[in-house]
Amino acid sequence: MKKPYSILIPALILLVLLSAALAVDSLPFPRLYLSLGALALSGITVGILHAILKGYEKRRQTRMDAIFADNNRISSKVIQEVSVPSALINGSGKVAWCNDSFAKLFTGENILDIMPSYQPAYPLSAFAFDYAGGSYLVKSLPVERKGAGEGPYTFMYWIDRTEAAHYQRLHEEQMPYVALIYVDNYEELTSDMQFHRTSVLAEVERLVSNLSQSLEGIYRRYESGRFLVVFEAKRLQELEEGRFPLLEQAHNIDTGTGATVSLSISVGIADRLHLSDESARQAMELALGRGGDQAVVKQGSNYRFYGGRMQLDSMQSRVKARLFSKALRQLFENAGDIFVMGHKHADMDCIGAAMGVITCAKHIGSRCFLVLDASNATIDKSVEQIRSNPAYAGLIISPEQAEKMLRPTSVLVVVDTQRPSTTAAPRLVELASRIVLIDHHRRSADYIDNATLHYLESRSSSASEQITEVLQYFDDNIRPNPFVSSALLAGITLDTKHFAFNVGARTFEAAAYLRRNGADISMVKQLFQDDLTSYTYCAQAVSAAEMLPGNVAVSIVGPETPNAKLTAARAADALIGIRGIEAAFVLGEENGVINLSGRSLGRVNAQLVCEKLGGGGHLTMAGAQLTDMDIQTACEAVKQSIREYMKEAEVS
Repeated sequence: MKKPYSILIPALILLVLLSAALAVDSLPFPRLYLSLGALALSGITVGILHAILKGYEKRRQTRMDAIFADNNRISSKVIQEVSVPSALINGSGKVAWCNDSFAKLFTGENILDIMPSYQPAYPLSAFAFDYAGGSYLVKSLPVERKGAGEGPYTFMYWIDRTEAAHYQRLHEEQMPYVALIYVDNYEELTSDMQFHRTSVLAEVERLVSNLSQSLEGIYRRYESGRFLVVFEAKRLQELEEGRFPLLEQAHNIDTGTGATVSLSISVGIADRLHLSDESARQAMELALGRGGDQAVVKQGSNYRFYGGRMQLDSMQSRVKARLFSKALRQLFENAGDIFVMGHKHADMDCIGAAMGVITCAKHIGSRCFLVLDASNATIDKSVEQIRSNPAYAGLIISPEQAEKMLRPTSVLVVVDTQRPSTTAAPRLVELASRIVLIDHHRRSADYIDNATLHYLESRSSSASEQITEVLQYFDDNIRPNPFVSSALLAGITLDTKHFAFNVGARTFEAAAYLRRNGADISMVKQLFQDDLTSYTYCAQAVSAAEMLPGNVAVSIVGPETPNAKLTAARAADALIGIRGIEAAFVLGEENGVINLSGRSLGRVNAQLVCEKLGGGGHLTMAGAQLTDMDIQTACEAVKQSIREYMKEAEVS
C-alpha cells in the first residue's frame, strides 16, 4: 500500500454526512437517537481503521527487516569477496577485520608494521602507498561504534593504481627534454689566426653526436658552434651522475692555439616540449652569465649546476662594453634622478664603480645620488673625502631617503652585485621601475632579472674595470677626476689582489687609462693599509688555520675581533700567500651574521664551495653569509661543503 492513510477518506465522508443530517430540523425521530447512532458508527469505523493500519505497519516492518537482513548479508559478502583490499583498524593499528583481498596482501596483525607513520587516531583521507610491488591509493573512513566500549576504529580500503602508476611513470620517462650545447668561447677562438676552425667544429659535432647516440636522442646543429639535442627524460639521470662528461671531453680538443674549447650546456625540464625548450634557453643564459664551461639544469624555478671549474681567459672584444655605454647614455638622457648603490658592507670596488657611474651621470647634467647603508673600515677614507668635497655635496644618502625621493622616471643603477637580497637597499629594487645592473660576478640563480639594461661580464676582474671601459665609450670628452680614477684603480687592485688574480690584458689597459687620468698610486696604497690591531687579529687567524685534504685551509676569526668581516677577508688573502695552500676559507662573526671569505689560487673553485652555502663570487674569490647558527656550526658546514666539492671534483 503506497498511501496507507487514504483509508481514512470514507470515515471523513461519513462524518460529514452525519453532521449534515444533524443540521436538519424536520427529521421524524429525536436527535438524541441520531447522535447516539452516529457516535457508535464513528467508533466502529475508527476501530476498524486502526486495526487495518496496525496490521499494515506490522507487515511493512516484517518486509523491511527481511530486506535489511538480506542487504547486510549481501554487503558483508560483497566486502568480503570484492577485489578492493579492505580492513577495519583499531586505535592502536591492529587489524580487527579484513577481507580476503587484504589478507592476501598483508598477513601481519598491525598495520603500523608496514606504515610506521600512519596514525590510526588521525587518519589521512587519502595517500599514496607502495607495497609488495604494487602502488595503491589508501583511503580511510572513521567508524563510530556506540556502546562497544572500545577505542575508535578506521575503515581503510586500498585502490590499486599499479597499472596507472606504470603508465604515468612510462609517460614521465619518455617525456622529451631539450638540451642546448654552445661553444661559449667561439668568438675568442676564431679571433686567433692559428685556430683550426673546421677540424675543431667537426670534433665538437662528433662529441655531440656520440652523446646524442648514447642518450638515444637526436641532435641538430643550427649555428656555428651551437647544437640542439632532444632526448627522453629517463636518460637525464645518467648525464647528471656523470656530471656531463662532454665538458671535460671538449677541453682535450686541439685548437691549434693555447686556448681550450669551452662548452656551455643547458637542459630544460618541463611537461611540454615548448616549455622544456624555453627552460633550456633560460638555463643557457644563466650558464653564459656564470662564465660558461658548465652545465645548468632548470626544473621549474630550481637550478642544478655542474662543472664551471676552469678559469676562462678574459674577453678580448669590447663590443659589449661599447654597446652598453651608448645604451646607458640614452637611458640617462631620458631619465630623472640617478640613484647608484652597491652591496651591503660596501668595499672599494663597489665605491669606485659607483663613482664612475656618477661621473657619467654628472657629465650629461643629471642629478645623481650614492645610496649607502653604512660606512666601514675599508671605505671610511674614501667616504670622508666624498663628504668633504663641495662638488659632491649631498651626494651620499641613506636607503630611507632614497625610497622617499624615488620617482617613476628615476633610474636605479646596481653595481658589484646582482642579487636583490645583497644590495644596500633591497626595497629600492622592488620600487624602481628602471634598473641598470653592472656586475662581474658569476650569475646566480636569483639575480635581478627585470633589469632594463645589464652589463654582466664574469670575465672582468672587477666592477671598477667594467665602469672604466664604460667611461671610455660614454663620451669622447669625459675625463674622470683624480679622485674617481684613484677609487676605480683601488677597486681593481682590491679584486685582483694587487693584480695577482683574475687579471687579463684589458685589466692592465683599464689601469693604464686611470693612471693617465691622475690615479694616485700612493692614495691607493693608503686605502689598503692595516692598523697594528687588525694585523694582529689577522695573524692569529692565520696561525689557527686547520688544513683539509686538497691543501685547503679553514680558520675562524676570534669573537672579540673588531671588523671581523674585513679581518676574515685579509686572513684568507694571507693564507693563500703561504706555500702549499691552494685555497683558504675564513669565518668571522659580526652583528650576529657569520661572514665567510673564500680565496683560491685557481685549482679549487671558491665560488662553487660558497654557492653550496648560499653565497657566490668568482673561481678565485667568493663569499657567503650564514645565519641562524653559531660560528662552530658554520665552520662544520664550510668543511662539509669543501668535502662535497672535493668528492665531486674526483668524480669529474
